[in-house]
Amino acid sequence: MPDKYLLRGTELRYVLTMQLLQHGPQSVADLVEALREQGFTTKGRPSKTVSDALRWEIEHGRVYRIRYGKYRSASMPRSTEYRIGKRVLALRESAAQLSASNADPFWDALGA
Repeated sequence: MPDKYLLRGTELRYVLTMQLLQHGPQSVADLVEALREQGFTTKGRPSKTVSDALRWEIEHGRVYRIRYGKYRSASMPRSTEYRIGKRVLALRESAAQLSASNADPFWDALGA
C-alpha cells in the first residue's frame, strides 16, 4: 500500500500553485522536495511532471517562469486563491491520513 498521496492533473497544479503563493519563488527541485515533505508523490519523473504542470499554469496566467527551472506565482483573484487553498488543505489532510495509516504496520510487526 503506498504511503504517499498520488497527485496528478488539477490536484498537482493546485498544490504547486499554492506552494508558490505561500513560499515565494522556487526551483523545480524545491517544489519536488516540498511535495515529498507534504506526503505527495507523482507518476513518472517528478521534475518533468512538475515542470509540465507549471507550464499549464503559466498558460493560464497563475504562474510566471523567472528563468530556467525557477517559478513564482502570479496575482490571481481572491476567490480563485481561496478555492485553490481550500482544495489544497483537503489534499494535505488526505495525504497526512494516508501516511499515518501506513505507519502502524512496522510497529505491529514488532509486537508493540
